[in-house]
Amino acid sequence: MIITLLGCVGCRKKAAEEGDFKVSDVHNPKTAEGISDKANKNMPVITFETTTYDFGEVVQGEKLTYSFKFKNTGKSNLIIYSSEATCGCTTSTPPKAPIRPGEEGEITVTFDSKSQNGKVSKRILVAANTYPSENILTITANVSKIQ
Repeated sequence: MIITLLGCVGCRKKAAEEGDFKVSDVHNPKTAEGISDKANKNMPVITFETTTYDFGEVVQGEKLTYSFKFKNTGKSNLIIYSSEATCGCTTSTPPKAPIRPGEEGEITVTFDSKSQNGKVSKRILVAANTYPSENILTITANVSKIQ
């Protein structure tokens, strides 16, 4: 019981350090069937400049990075819970602090082509307090072996 209590206190302190968001910032529309139009109008909205990026021709072994830029076009703070890639060769880094309405942010994606060959497509699943609660980003490349 003491360990659980310490864990809760530690999480609360971490949340305060990473942007100090409130419980009222968190909406989970994925579990809220029949969410009202009023609630939808007050939710954060993540609007990406683009959801796909093609690195083009790549030599096997290159590490490539691209930043997907977005804006919170909604009416409450946007919180990105996670961004997970479909493959270990791809990593992503979302912002940790809440994004206020009207503010911009980016999710940086790094692709390591060392174990890839040919045409590849990798997806990054972004989970946030938006409706719908998940967005998909996609990177592609045509990886060639060094000869």
